[in-house]
Amino acid sequence: MSARRAAVPPWRPSDADIDAIVNGRHGDPFAVLGMHQADDGVVSVRVFWPGAATCNVVDARTGKQAAALERVHPDGFFAGVIPRRKKPFAYRLDLWDGRNGHWQAEDAYRFPPILGELDIHLLREGTHHRLYERLGAHPTTIDGVAGVAFAVWAPNASRVSVVGEFNQWDGRRHPMRKRVEAGVWELFVAGVADGAHYKFELLGPDGRLQPLKADPVGFRHQLPPETASRVSGLVRHDWRDRDWMEARREKQGTRAPVSIYEVHLGSWRRKNGVEFLTYAELGDTLIPYAADMGFTHLELLPVSEFPFDGSWGYQPIGLYAPTSRFGPPEEFARFVDRCHAAGLGVIIDWVPAHFPTDAHGLARFDGTALYEHEDPRLGFHRDWNTLIYNFGRTEVRNFLVANALYWMDRFHIDALRVDAVASMLYLDYSRNAGEWIPNVHGGRENLEAIAFIRELNTLTFGEYPGATTFAEESTAWPQVSRPVDGGGLGFGYKWNMGWMHDTLEYMSHEPVHRKFHHHQMTFGIHYGFTENFVLPISHDEVVHGKGSLLHKMPGDRWQQFANLRAYFGFMWTHPGKKLLFMGCEFAQADEWNYNRSLDWHLLDDAPHRQMQDLVRDLNRLYRDLPALHAKDCEADGFAWIDVGNADDSVLSFVRSGEAGDATVLVVCNFTPVVRAGFRVGVPREGRWAERLNTDAGVYGGSDVGNPGGLMAEPVEWNGQPFSVTMRLPPLATAMFVHEG
Repeated sequence: MSARRAAVPPWRPSDADIDAIVNGRHGDPFAVLGMHQADDGVVSVRVFWPGAATCNVVDARTGKQAAALERVHPDGFFAGVIPRRKKPFAYRLDLWDGRNGHWQAEDAYRFPPILGELDIHLLREGTHHRLYERLGAHPTTIDGVAGVAFAVWAPNASRVSVVGEFNQWDGRRHPMRKRVEAGVWELFVAGVADGAHYKFELLGPDGRLQPLKADPVGFRHQLPPETASRVSGLVRHDWRDRDWMEARREKQGTRAPVSIYEVHLGSWRRKNGVEFLTYAELGDTLIPYAADMGFTHLELLPVSEFPFDGSWGYQPIGLYAPTSRFGPPEEFARFVDRCHAAGLGVIIDWVPAHFPTDAHGLARFDGTALYEHEDPRLGFHRDWNTLIYNFGRTEVRNFLVANALYWMDRFHIDALRVDAVASMLYLDYSRNAGEWIPNVHGGRENLEAIAFIRELNTLTFGEYPGATTFAEESTAWPQVSRPVDGGGLGFGYKWNMGWMHDTLEYMSHEPVHRKFHHHQMTFGIHYGFTENFVLPISHDEVVHGKGSLLHKMPGDRWQQFANLRAYFGFMWTHPGKKLLFMGCEFAQADEWNYNRSLDWHLLDDAPHRQMQDLVRDLNRLYRDLPALHAKDCEADGFAWIDVGNADDSVLSFVRSGEAGDATVLVVCNFTPVVRAGFRVGVPREGRWAERLNTDAGVYGGSDVGNPGGLMAEPVEWNGQPFSVTMRLPPLATAMFVHEG
């Protein structure tokens, strides 16, 4: 053995190294492949190119042949000395397959490392907030050569290769360099075209081949059900929304009118009833529609790439890629820019609470529980059959935080609505005793998730002025929308799930029974200012057998529409920002189906068209009257007039803004009874003009109302110094504005 080793030329790798490269088992390919300089100054080159019969080294500067390499393995491993050279130099390969002539190619193993020392430091520390600028697939030029720099985190893999059409999906051809300090694998591959399909091939720590993985930081993916990533690079867009970006702090703050139109892009409208609209087509149709309807924001159900249409995007895999269902990332960026030009903010649903188990995704990414927990009591959601991120792992937390910032940085997203926050906060969420692991203090709180959420919100508000966050949090966790430095979670807003459940249940009762459930319409005010609340009538309320909003309402067809109009009037005048799911604005009759368009033909029917008109007018008044929005989150902007009239199922209250803002009186009658001469106390004398009545004929109502307005009399009533008498319309909400 020693004699044989002595006979092997020093430039020739060991048989073990050659076999490991040829068989795709070598974890340190740069130690073997590429150009090497021995201690005595001899320069050699080693190349593995399956299918090649010959391989020559060409000086990249002069174009002249520098050496002919010896084929030392029949599968295409070449090695040899570069004569008369004492220093490494830039080179190319001249190859021949024995049949089709010669071609030249770049050797991936002649290029330097991609990640710098600062990148490594920040990745190890978990503070690389722009890791998307380094990880993923980035078209770039190195040493004058155009190609793509690939980088992926997989610390426990024994070998990682980038595979694609450019190398026949052969994991032996481009094994990557491991930056051991950060567990990141990297490689620059010349000549890879924009749009090329690729994945990563990994061997686990036990040497077992894993399923091919899509890029966790890929910026574009194939159209599902295909699962490859596509070379795209960071989105390129000439932004023209400077005025919006500078003003959005005021447009999204608690003193602003915030009325959100929640949209599932795949089913808002479809071409020919079947095809998805593109981002460009949505820009031509959805944006002007939402603006005309008076909404201030679009909230998009998750746009991060996801494999299964039936998840609506809530089981994402490509967190850094706008879904390709509607077009490339550049078109999505333009869509956001067009929203801003139309005065619409853009909120995206963001899902850090779980991820699916699809083989090409994050599940056991490097052969270990890398992004998730090993123990299913911590790492598996039984409700959704999905996995749970390990928020306590530095790199996972960094991956998620950087992703949140990425959407605001590269796509100018104005806000994130964080899905399923409660499932993140509680270790025993949807688990029985013995099925969860307490925290270090023996409690049920997920301390790592809490720290992650606080970091997310701190960085969002700190790095992107005017941006905000919304929490879908369904429990009584305290201070969800209060600052981190005061002990809160730091969200800008919280969805008021309790208000939604109580009021929809009340409205589902026959009017004759509502007096027994009066508290469901009033209880929300008891806690209504403990958080910055949004009143959410979301997609979750019109799916999974719950029926449409219209069909939740009791009575005959006229009464169903009247009930829904009254409910919308109550919602738009109640403290809290507004959110309405698409289709509800024109009383979509059928339950939402993600797989087909909304029923736009219903607008040919007067009651549906009139409901749409009502929502448009409610948005206009909400925006135009400061009393209805300026103190949505402040207790002194609301006061009951009569909260206890359960027998008549009547509520009355006033909304007020700052000094000088006109006060608004709201009276709701949730029975089909017209009440003539109905007296209501008011805080001020003078005229109260009827500004909106959901029973008006233009909205399809019976046209009972007070179009001439009301004059306050010095008659004390409901604890107020003045009062008005009115014709109280049936199943209606009426708004009166004080005119002095």
